[in-house]
Amino acid sequence: MKSKLNLLKRFAVTAAVLLAAGRLCADVVETKNGARIIGTITKIDGGNILIKTDYAGELTIKQSEVTGVSTDAPIAVRLASGTVLQGKLSSDNGTLRIAGADGELSTKVEKVAASWAPSGEDPQVTAMKKELADRDRKWAYEAAVDVTGKSGNKSALGTSGALRATLAGQKDKLQFYTAYDRQVTDGAKSADQFKAGIDYANNFSGKTSWYVRDEGGFDRIKDIELYNVAGFGMGYDFVKTPTHLLTARAGLSYRYEGYKNPLTEDVNSAGLDFGLQNEITFGTSKLVNSLTFVPAFDDFSNFRATHASYYEIPLTNPSWKVRMGVSNDYNSKPGVGVDKMDTTYFTRLVLNWQ
Repeated sequence: MKSKLNLLKRFAVTAAVLLAAGRLCADVVETKNGARIIGTITKIDGGNILIKTDYAGELTIKQSEVTGVSTDAPIAVRLASGTVLQGKLSSDNGTLRIAGADGELSTKVEKVAASWAPSGEDPQVTAMKKELADRDRKWAYEAAVDVTGKSGNKSALGTSGALRATLAGQKDKLQFYTAYDRQVTDGAKSADQFKAGIDYANNFSGKTSWYVRDEGGFDRIKDIELYNVAGFGMGYDFVKTPTHLLTARAGLSYRYEGYKNPLTEDVNSAGLDFGLQNEITFGTSKLVNSLTFVPAFDDFSNFRATHASYYEIPLTNPSWKVRMGVSNDYNSKPGVGVDKMDTTYFTRLVLNWQ
């Protein structure tokens, strides 16, 4: 019985020693109001000291309110003068001492600009790398073409081509694009359409962005000699992952459509601008859906809506892809003798390069 009591005493003493050692092996932050916060200092940056505690999680303390700092293990420190050294911190009567392998340096808490783990990276360097990454925009290019033909009871020949140049960074994307579609059926043109445009979006705050766009061209089958749609507004990424992007847009627009037939009234009006873009990646293939809706202020029943959906798969050479899809162009008040809806089914060969 006596041996068991001795064993329990030894266990209690050992536990007490370990607990005391655990308390001693910790960082300490002392403040002007007399508080003494024990934990692990994760970093000093931007005028704040971040310390992780067992009882309150990670706390942020204003550096201007701190009178002393001590660490149980060496940390890397950069002073306001630019001097960088590594060592243990200790404080005495308002003086901060940094004891490293090459000696000891005395300073003040307010002179510490930043600290980080010895195996880590200076927060200033991390911020600079991020800024450079944001600025590191890269150009990417795309060319697409398809040729369709038919002979027999009816003869038809159709050709279309498209070019796109994209300058993308971490926070913004600039796109230039153009496309032309021409088809001849039984000697008569059944499609004669050209467009060119620019689109810029800037993700200035997380998933929120602003955008500006402009597109112009002609559609001679629809009797449109010249059209132009310009818009600007705000966007929001409802889903933004490496494999899925769902972005909605809402803003204001200006729409112009000039018709060759004098019986058709030209469209010349400000309006709203709505858009929806959904991109889903499945391994090496991709599914894309896009929709725009532009109603006029002076007559909300006068609007233009465009839609495109396609599925894209790579060939043996991943720079080459096959794109299969459908596009719709709806004009609620088209020219005289022109249908409201124009639908195109396509299979295109696409080349991407940088």
